[in-house]
Amino acid sequence: MPTIAPTTNYYDIVSQLPPATDITFHNVSWEEYEELLDQVGEASGLRISYNEGTLQIMSLSPEHENYAEFIKRMVDVVSLRLRINIRFFGSATMRKSKKGKGKEPDACFYVQTAAALGNKIRLDFETDPPPDIAVEVDVHHTSRDMFSIYSGLGVPEIWRYDGFALIIYQLQDGVYAEVAASPTLRMLTSQILTDFLNRMRTEGEFQTLLAFDEWLQSTQK
Repeated sequence: MPTIAPTTNYYDIVSQLPPATDITFHNVSWEEYEELLDQVGEASGLRISYNEGTLQIMSLSPEHENYAEFIKRMVDVVSLRLRINIRFFGSATMRKSKKGKGKEPDACFYVQTAAALGNKIRLDFETDPPPDIAVEVDVHHTSRDMFSIYSGLGVPEIWRYDGFALIIYQLQDGVYAEVAASPTLRMLTSQILTDFLNRMRTEGEFQTLLAFDEWLQSTQK
């Protein structure tokens, strides 16, 4: 991973990143981080993370986005089929200035805390709760070194998919530990999510979502 000397010209650099590239800046102030967020916006094809002065930017690929969207669609099926109120906030920027941490997941879901949000469509993570689940798609990058950002933000659960397996992590005593099933959506296990993500590559999204819906129905009998 390249390391770039401090500069104030962050936007000009990151706006020209090719797909599936990551870059790191050090000694970046919180104000510079927020300025870059304002310049880039959230629908940018980038993921921007900040951890106590270290700024990391990742550019996305179509493959990366496809997996993230498919995971979101599976959770959408769970919400509709099982009548669970789940709020989706995509790659919303989570940030807390007092902790010096900020993160954009590939997807995030509110389940247990969905009712507390009501009908909000804009969140303030200085005061609103973190999502119950954050998703990281690591087909070109690794997010493991950024788990400390999530723990600092208080995110209780992470799903990490590396193109081969989806691993579920639960926050326990300030660190993330692998668990077999989602503590939030208990019908979903690492194995089940992995199996359907792998099927999507061979059977296509539509057929796999139909099969996933049928599997969900079978668990309710």
